[in-house]
Amino acid sequence: KSLPEESHLANNDDVEMAASLDKGNDAMTIMLQEPFHRGQNLNNGMQNIGKDAFSVNQREIEAHQVNLQHLCRICGGSLKNGLYKRSHPVHGPVDDEMQALLRKKERKATSWPDLLNKVFKVDVRGDMDTIHPTNFCHNCWSVVQRKFSSVPCEVYFPRKGTMEWHPHSTCCEVCGTSSHGIKRKKQDPSPQGGKKARIIAERARRIMYARSQKQVNSKNIMKKITNCKKIHLSTKMLTVDYPADFVKSISCQICEHILADPVETTCKHLFCRLCILKCLKVIGSYCPSCRYPCFPTDLVDPVKSFLNILNALAVRCPVKNCQEEITLGKYSRHLSSHKEKKEKGT
Repeated sequence: KSLPEESHLANNDDVEMAASLDKGNDAMTIMLQEPFHRGQNLNNGMQNIGKDAFSVNQREIEAHQVNLQHLCRICGGSLKNGLYKRSHPVHGPVDDEMQALLRKKERKATSWPDLLNKVFKVDVRGDMDTIHPTNFCHNCWSVVQRKFSSVPCEVYFPRKGTMEWHPHSTCCEVCGTSSHGIKRKKQDPSPQGGKKARIIAERARRIMYARSQKQVNSKNIMKKITNCKKIHLSTKMLTVDYPADFVKSISCQICEHILADPVETTCKHLFCRLCILKCLKVIGSYCPSCRYPCFPTDLVDPVKSFLNILNALAVRCPVKNCQEEITLGKYSRHLSSHKEKKEKGT
């Protein structure tokens, strides 16, 4: 071959080799970029899954919060299926009916958090809308109303029976029971339940009748138990001849003396604190006047207006050669002055 032909063939070989090298580089570039694109797609897929999970979780929390609005903050019962179908805001002001009752009892409370804490021992001031309901049912309202009313009635709500609320979770009780409230399932009444209740009631009546027969002269027995003749004032020491009903209203129902450090029971009877505590310790946990269940923790102070009337009563000093008339509120101070004079004289 001639020299020009050989150089032309050499140039063709160089071009083919360069083209093959370019193809190899392109293949390598594609192979290197493929894992990058695959990882980017995987990251995008994970982000989408995370967004979907977040949106689902957010929807569950919102549904949980909606369900909370249909439940009672105190007892966990459903506001939809309640007997009265009424609800009251937990953080709202006290309604007019309850305010009138509190004013009558000379109690100062203008907001529900104070009353709920006093009756149910539940502090709702730190509640969160995503965890706690914002309303309570009318049944719990009735419990508060009975607590401060003058009608002798037990509070049928257990002190330790309030609901404990928790954040939303996979095994959330609120989302599964919002339609009927979070309560224990009632057992089906047995067909013999009515007969059994009648037998128990009849047995209780017999026991009460037997006890009443044994309590002959119970008032004299209680007077012996208290033995407060020397420390409590007789109603004969009153300077004014008050009506018999008024004298009875300011007298202890056990010792029949003028009330000293008076306390009021759940059934609205008044006793000297010392007398009722001694009787409860000896005869049992019931009111000596009407046998209504009564415990030392149920005793409360009477309203201030009654105490003011009681302390304003005029009595004669029982000390010999002292005919001074003093009010009952100043009696103890007057008596202590006599003791000081006696000690100085001796």
